[in-house]
Amino acid sequence: MNWWVHETSDPLHWDVDGLGIIDPRQFQHIIDLIEPLQEYGLQNEIVDDAFYSFGIDNVEKDKTVLLKRVQDSILESEDPLFALPDVLDEDKGPYADFLDHITKLRIKMLNDLIDFSQTLTVEELEEDIREQQNGDYMEGRATHFFSEICAILEYVPEGFELEEDDSGQKSEEDEIEKDFGDIGADEEADEKIEEDDTMKWDEDEEEDDDYEETTTPPDEDDDAKR
Repeated sequence: MNWWVHETSDPLHWDVDGLGIIDPRQFQHIIDLIEPLQEYGLQNEIVDDAFYSFGIDNVEKDKTVLLKRVQDSILESEDPLFALPDVLDEDKGPYADFLDHITKLRIKMLNDLIDFSQTLTVEELEEDIREQQNGDYMEGRATHFFSEICAILEYVPEGFELEEDDSGQKSEEDEIEKDFGDIGADEEADEKIEEDDTMKWDEDEEEDDDYEETTTPPDEDDDAKR
C-alpha cells in the first residue's frame, strides 16, 4: 500500500526517483505510534513542519491520483490528507529534524521502560535501522518514508520486548474497524431500537430504506501511483 510520486509540478526542486508519499491511513498510524512519546517531550510543531499536506484533486481512469497542495495542518485537519516529507534538504531540513526528534524520544522511552544492563543509545538504533535499509538497497528496493518512520517508532533491540508499548502494528481488521467506526455505531444504535418491544416495524422495506446510503470501502489491492 505504499504510494510513490510519479511526477510533480515543481521539477526543479524535487527528484521524483524513489520519492514516496504517505497516505491518510498511514499517517494516522504514525500519529498512533507517536502518541506514547507525548509524555517524553514530543513537540507537535516539529511533526507538523516536517510534511507538506495534499488533498485529492482527481482520480484518473488508470487509478493515478492527482494531488493538490493545501495549507491545512497535517495534524489538525479533519480531512484525510496525504503527507509529503520535506526532503528538499535531506540532511538539515524539517523532515531530518523530525526523524532526529522521534529517534531521541524513542530511545528515552525505551530506557525508561526496559531495564537494560547499559543505557541504550541513539547510535545503536540508527545502526540497526541503517543495516535494514542497506539490505533493502542491495536488493534493489527503495525505502519508503512510511517504513522509515515506523522502523524508528516501533524499534526495540533484538532480544527485548516492550509489553507496555502501545505502538505495535494494528491488524488490517482493526484499521478497517477504526476507519468505519461511525458506520458501526449507527448500526448498533439501530439494533438497539429494533430490540425495543414498544417499537413496531412494518416490513423489511423500511429497514432497507435506513441503509440505502451506506458506502463500500475502496479495494485496497488496487495498484495506484502518483
